[in-house]
Amino acid sequence: MIQKCVDVLLGLQWGDEGKGKIIDVTAKNYKVIARFQGGANAGHTLEFEGKKIVLHLIPSGIFCEEAINVLGNGMVIDPIAFKKEIEEVCNYLSLEDLKKRIYISDAAHIIFPVHKFMDGYNEVQKGDKKIGTTGRGIGPTYTDKVARTGLRVEHILKDSFLDDYIYLNKSHTEFASSENIDIDKEFVDAIEFMKQFTITDTSILLNAYINQGAKILVEGAQGTFLDIDHGSYPYVTSSNTTIGGVITGLGIPPQSINEVYGLFKAYATRVGEGPFPTELHDSMGELLRAKGNEFGATTGRPRRCGWLDLVMLKYACMINGVTKLVMSKADVLNTMDSICVCSSYADDNETPIYTTLEGWTCIQSKEFVDYVSYIENYLDNIPINMISTGPDRKDIIMR
Repeated sequence: MIQKCVDVLLGLQWGDEGKGKIIDVTAKNYKVIARFQGGANAGHTLEFEGKKIVLHLIPSGIFCEEAINVLGNGMVIDPIAFKKEIEEVCNYLSLEDLKKRIYISDAAHIIFPVHKFMDGYNEVQKGDKKIGTTGRGIGPTYTDKVARTGLRVEHILKDSFLDDYIYLNKSHTEFASSENIDIDKEFVDAIEFMKQFTITDTSILLNAYINQGAKILVEGAQGTFLDIDHGSYPYVTSSNTTIGGVITGLGIPPQSINEVYGLFKAYATRVGEGPFPTELHDSMGELLRAKGNEFGATTGRPRRCGWLDLVMLKYACMINGVTKLVMSKADVLNTMDSICVCSSYADDNETPIYTTLEGWTCIQSKEFVDYVSYIENYLDNIPINMISTGPDRKDIIMR
């Protein structure tokens, strides 16, 4: 019988909800932490030994000494970014320890230099129709995956890898002919570096842990409304960031899923282009950006800020089957006289209709409790059982 031992943490907005910290705080309760989609376009910010660390590829449980960390088959991996990230983490942990606790799916796809060049070039060519890509090669790599012309991590273990690399470049002749696209030493060195880690069928590994009843935490990247199918298309990422992506991106059975935690900010933010109905273009938006330090962990771009959209949040809970909620950055709204939330839309389905709630001076105040209760009631009484009130691990309220 399949053990129900997998918990999932997903972002319910446009990413940047604070998943890294929540994973970091809760990782001690799990044997395995796994990523199932995306690549180095996601930035998960942690606090460790008083210092801020941003992880892009490695699961956020890496600083939990006992946890196994899995990069699943649904991911796209940039070997250069992987090497740099490992070297950064090695300022705190030994390479030998990391090699024992990081497992890479042999079916994950590789991001090549040509993919990153294509990503940037294509974005420029779109002009006013640009989507706000991070330029990390994510989209072109997933395109090659679907076209069945990409190379997977398993290929780096073959003697023919460099020949395969050259062949892939030739399939993109309009880019590979550029002086920017060569078989460079940095990329080859990064490939050799990656070979030190366990490259395996992680689906078998994860299912073995599931059969043992070992607790597994799945870490989402980006957010629900960046999902290629369910997001604000075409201003989305190139993978499934929602619950279905967990199954295909890790190769685990749906019956193994226990809790689905949905994470959201107490307000809303978005990086890049695309619709944002509750966006604030005034001093309030600037205030939220300043108080929340709303700048992209991956790109450094300023995030667009706005009020919480409960209509969207309810939709995200529905399609992901959220069982518990986690609120982040509640402290950013401290000392505001009033707080607005979008509770419905006008007939055009584009103009938000706001409910105004009384502001609060601190998290312990009755007005904040009322804010939390209002959200829970609107979302069909899904409980908010964790509230993040700052960047440190200790800044968590458990309910």
